[in-house]
Amino acid sequence: MLTILGFAMIATFLVLIMTKKMSPIAALVLIPALFCVAVGQGAKLGDYVIEGVGTLAPTAAMLMFAIVYFGVMIDVGLFDPIVRGILRFCKADPMRIVVGTALLAAIVSLDGDGSTTFMITVSAMYPLYKRLKMSLVVMTGVAATANGVMNTLPWGGPTARAATALKVDAADIFVPMIPALAVGLLAVVLLAWVLGRRERKRLGVLTLDEALVTEPETVLVGAGGGADRLTKTPKGAGTGTGGADGVEHGDTDEEFKGLDPHRSTLRPKLYWFNAGLTVALLAAMILELMPIPVLFLLGAALALTVNFPHMPDQRARIAAHADNVLNVSGMVFAAAVFTGVLTGTGMVEHMADWLVGAIPDGMGPHMAIVTGVLSLPLTYFMSNDGFYFGVLPVLAEAGAAHGVSPLEIARASIAGQPLHMSSPLVPAVYVLVGMAKVEFGDHTRFTVKWAVLTSLVVLGAGILFGII
Repeated sequence: MLTILGFAMIATFLVLIMTKKMSPIAALVLIPALFCVAVGQGAKLGDYVIEGVGTLAPTAAMLMFAIVYFGVMIDVGLFDPIVRGILRFCKADPMRIVVGTALLAAIVSLDGDGSTTFMITVSAMYPLYKRLKMSLVVMTGVAATANGVMNTLPWGGPTARAATALKVDAADIFVPMIPALAVGLLAVVLLAWVLGRRERKRLGVLTLDEALVTEPETVLVGAGGGADRLTKTPKGAGTGTGGADGVEHGDTDEEFKGLDPHRSTLRPKLYWFNAGLTVALLAAMILELMPIPVLFLLGAALALTVNFPHMPDQRARIAAHADNVLNVSGMVFAAAVFTGVLTGTGMVEHMADWLVGAIPDGMGPHMAIVTGVLSLPLTYFMSNDGFYFGVLPVLAEAGAAHGVSPLEIARASIAGQPLHMSSPLVPAVYVLVGMAKVEFGDHTRFTVKWAVLTSLVVLGAGILFGII
């Protein structure tokens, strides 16, 4: 019964948010509460929620102060050179812009933290997507999938969890998987190229020079290559249009503010201080010198104090980013209700046992492939901790009975990470959709199919190369 109710709860949640019948926050809270009562454990709802909140509180704190930190860095102009560099490289060609999004997300993902990756990627690319009226779900989908492939780095989390759960070395899992992961990353770039060509066909190729920074002037060139018309958008004029995939697009001076070289918050004299502080912060995260929430708390406080020494200015910067902070932290705490009920009622355990038990005995010698396939739905519907510490040991034990190495099981288990990064149980995805101003349901509906395809490419490459 718990197995059926667990799947029903997840299905109900996904249907409601994808059809926009409920907001993600409301669905994350009300649906699990309803199912908790349905399984006869309503009296324990409070305990489950408090336990879930306690588990995710450090993540929420990290996101709150990380948003403030990177928000300040955007305000003071740290990422302006990146945006201008992307403008010059992409030449306002939608295809190049989408490919650039994939490459930027992959590079920034080297720090091992999804939230940081999404904040930097969206900060750099959002003004360009909005100015050219490109589909924002293309940006979030490509960024999430690229980050999912890179999330398999030993310091990213899943690989370390797999190594810990099966008592093997993380390097022995990751290093042999590099060729398969490289193919997966190549698949993401190819996906970006395909989606970019689709955007180019919809919008045409645009010529954009650096004068756009101060004079928003666009030359639209038809998809066939011929000059079509010159469009000059007056400063402050709103020309919102509907974009592909049901996402609303607008074009206002405020939305292009990320490249405004005259905004009052710029601190050019402190550029190298801010760059050094950011590098030091990311290095401390990778080296695990302190817990990440503490690092971002200290970083945000230092960035505010140095860049905006006057109290009114500090309050103004905090207020400017309060909307993002509230949306993301609220979503994380709402997700704590979902995960708390899913785990506390035993639904996750029963769902995992049912899936493992449904594997035919004849599949025993192929348990590595089975693990890779199961990693897609299981890491999407449960946390990495739940999968790697709860399910993976059972799969490894079943494989060992048929002579399958724990290392093969561990390698196959990370194949589902491209899909996992768009799971409603991953706090970082709410940073991505929140900063990009995309509905979570729109992101899910657009991204899941491409993320599944990328995960299968990684798994297929691992099998083809004899790694799995």
